Amino acid sequence: MGCNGAKKTKISRRKSRKCGKKTAVFSVKKLQKIIPGGEGLNPDSLLLRTADYILLLKLQINVLQVLNSLPVS
Repeated sequence: MGCNGAKKTKISRRKSRKCGKKTAVFSVKKLQKIIPGGEGLNPDSLLLRTADYILLLKLQINVLQVLNSLPVS
């Protein structure tokens, strides 16, 4: 599939790069919306913020799993 959902055919390298660039920009804009504090960040900072957010979510999951395994008294 192409970047716009159309069936892929033989395309030039230039068009292929252009298509990938649009997809990357679209992905960055999506990330900016779902990552807290992500709006307005450049892509490098956004990816670092995303990595930090993923680690935070993993930590929260671990804490909740530990709390869930504690005996209820």
